[in-house]
Amino acid sequence: MDAELPHARRDSIAARLLNGQPVVATALASEFGVSEDAIRRDLRALAAEGRCRRVYGGALPLSPALEPMAARIREGSDRKGGLARAAATVVKAGEMLFLDSGSTNLTLVEFLPEDADLTVVTNSVEIAGAILRRQDLRLIVVGGLADPFVGGCVDAAALQTVARMRFDHAFLGACSVSAEFGIGAFHFADATFKRAILDASRHTVVLATTDKLTEQAPHQAAALSRVDLIVLEAATTAEQRSLLERAGCRLLITPND
Repeated sequence: MDAELPHARRDSIAARLLNGQPVVATALASEFGVSEDAIRRDLRALAAEGRCRRVYGGALPLSPALEPMAARIREGSDRKGGLARAAATVVKAGEMLFLDSGSTNLTLVEFLPEDADLTVVTNSVEIAGAILRRQDLRLIVVGGLADPFVGGCVDAAALQTVARMRFDHAFLGACSVSAEFGIGAFHFADATFKRAILDASRHTVVLATTDKLTEQAPHQAAALSRVDLIVLEAATTAEQRSLLERAGCRLLITPND
């Protein structure tokens, strides 16, 4: 194929990634008639735009869990609402809660009990805004350097803040959930922050859409033995539930609508 203008070539590569196809730099260079350096520049640019994940020799399509928080908010709102409605039933009046950054936990804000004298702590910019719009909730924001992919603060300052707190229930965000690896995170700092939340919490709850059960995140945030409750969709299979239960998890399944 004749060499194309860089922007047209980059758009063509981006379209393949969007369709779930991994790409290899050497093959693309041969196809487009350009150098591998030119392809690597394309892939670096696409990764910087949050449109792929660079790997040795090429790039992989971006997992939904790896999208910036602002993009994940718009996805699967009905499914996340079902999980949030079920999870909110464990909250008791007068509790101090932690809502970890995540689009499903953002949905949980809407379903927290009204006028229940709740204090909600969060490291998430989006969740903090939603809590402020609920005038019956007290809000404490964990600050620091905000990570756009995590959607909140997970740096050393955030760690120091939560280490001085104690939560009745922490709703932990999860990039992946598996019986073998436990709760996974895509970012090292996020996994470290989640472990600090576990240490500061009496009870830990994870809300997991079905895609989280097949996702593979590289950093372990928690073994399943550290999690008190996992809230799952009705669409999860009997085998998936059995594996999690054998790992020591208590499950709450959303009703079949």
